[in-house]
Amino acid sequence: MVVRIRLARFGCRNRPFYRVMAADSRSPRDGKHLEVLGYYNPLPGKDGGKRMGLKFDRVKYWLSVGAQPSDPVQRILFRAGVLPPPPLLAMGRKGGHRDRNPIHPMTGRPLDLEGVTIVDDPNAAEGDAEAPTEPSLEA
Repeated sequence: MVVRIRLARFGCRNRPFYRVMAADSRSPRDGKHLEVLGYYNPLPGKDGGKRMGLKFDRVKYWLSVGAQPSDPVQRILFRAGVLPPPPLLAMGRKGGHRDRNPIHPMTGRPLDLEGVTIVDDPNAAEGDAEAPTEPSLEA
């Protein structure tokens, strides 16, 4: 059973209101769910802001056991500070193909990764870079 964290739509026509839910991926959008994790109101309130509420501990639990957030929920969790920014791809022109260069999430500019080596294991390339040393707590 694949668990997805996704939005279920409530409210009336032209006035949507969403609940953030953990549900089986095979169940319908507004169907059976495992747990309600919060809410999201996309319509601005009197103060002009969108309202959302999340149970952070339960969202972190579901993410830790392998639940996959949908794209809208991933954006909501990024705004709430639970997830890192999703990888963005640079678009050459409107309607054109996407480049495979990642974009900086705050500025929107493509990142220049030429000359940068990304190593998963710091012990893999022992001669190229120094291994990070842990600070000692000697008094």
